[in-house]
Amino acid sequence: MQNTVPAQAITDLVREVAGSVYVPGDEGYAREIAGFNLRSTHEPLLVVAAAHTGDVQAAVSFAAAHQLPVGVKNTGHQPFPAQEGFVLITVGAMRSVAIDADRAVARVGGGARWADVVGPAQEVGLAPLNGSAPHVGVVGYTLGGGLSPLLGRVHGWAVDHVVSIEVVTADGRVRRVARDEEPELFRVLCGGRSNFGVVTEIEFGLFPLSSFYGGGIYLPGHTAEDVLRTFAELSRQPLPEGFNCSVALLNLPPLPELPEPFRGKFLAHVRVSHLGTDAEADALIAPFRALGPALVDTVSRQPYSAFAAVHADPVDPAPYEESSALLASLPDEAVDRLAAFARTAAGGPVTVLELRQLGGALNATPAHAVPLAARQAGFIAWGATVGPPPVVASGELALRTLLDELSPWSTGLLYTNFTGREDQAEDTFDVDTLVDLREAKRRFDPQNLFRVNNHNVDPQ
Repeated sequence: MQNTVPAQAITDLVREVAGSVYVPGDEGYAREIAGFNLRSTHEPLLVVAAAHTGDVQAAVSFAAAHQLPVGVKNTGHQPFPAQEGFVLITVGAMRSVAIDADRAVARVGGGARWADVVGPAQEVGLAPLNGSAPHVGVVGYTLGGGLSPLLGRVHGWAVDHVVSIEVVTADGRVRRVARDEEPELFRVLCGGRSNFGVVTEIEFGLFPLSSFYGGGIYLPGHTAEDVLRTFAELSRQPLPEGFNCSVALLNLPPLPELPEPFRGKFLAHVRVSHLGTDAEADALIAPFRALGPALVDTVSRQPYSAFAAVHADPVDPAPYEESSALLASLPDEAVDRLAAFARTAAGGPVTVLELRQLGGALNATPAHAVPLAARQAGFIAWGATVGPPPVVASGELALRTLLDELSPWSTGLLYTNFTGREDQAEDTFDVDTLVDLREAKRRFDPQNLFRVNNHNVDPQ
């Protein structure tokens, strides 16, 4: 390492940074580089665990001075190919949260997670457009689009409600950008994520809501085909925008910490949330309940703070790979192909296959719309495989085969937050958007300093 970067330069950086600086072999290095997805084990040249915006500035300036690429990590949920020889900036310590109830706006640090935001917002009767899991990072989720399984069909994508962003750009400057302040940089950050700088703070809108009606209906695996067909039929109805539904086929491991009805079982999981009356939701989900006795049915009136109960996402890090497709529609032929997969999925390598309906405000294009391919989709098909390399490889092959079979109804692009390890910018942005992003990249990061990610926009 010292042949690449002078030791004195590292010593100077350590003195400048209020947080911590790690190099390979240091105690704390492995902990700092570890993410939620254990399949991505990077080997950065050094790690700057930033305590505040000034630390991020120091790290970016150091990387630029030594012509080293930069990567950014908060929780490390999304995988991308393992890389080495770069400067990794971790922002997990920057978890400040301030709620402005009068403006219905939250201002949070670059390392905040949704669990940090929901509680304070609920204290004043407000809710953010958060995702399904409380431990996911706010910035990456939001600037990748932000699909709320509770509020999305009513209010649209989280990225459309960003008010302002504080970002450190490749020149080491701290900029606060908004629609009327450096609008070009604001626009490309909203959708382009970490291609243009390190976000150290973000402001976004909140909405009045303190409870919802929802939860999960867990049905035996032999109902999986019927669950998929019921979901397709339901999605063709004129549904209230406040009603959200998705279904997931789950191959659960035989772990002792799982409840006995779930342990080692193949299940069909119906995820439901509704912002209207309980009775209205019960009528809509009655066809699922008619498929037979549920193993567990948690659908009930719940405080918004219980949002995680709808999807019940895993909370512990694991090695996994994921694949997805945006579907324009879900005709009978597409459902037949999903049903054929369901008939052989029990005990197979694929851990989860989810089908989620979009629609409502998620298909709207506001006047200030930012790059987001998912606006043109009616559904997302997403799957993941958890386990050792041979299992993951088998699961990825099965998922890719299924998604290829669904390609006649695909939009041809991907939702940024559901991309897999090998997916690139060309898979998430259309040609015209890529041209715009590359022009902005040439202006704000001509050396492509911020390129350690899985959707890099090359300025060339």
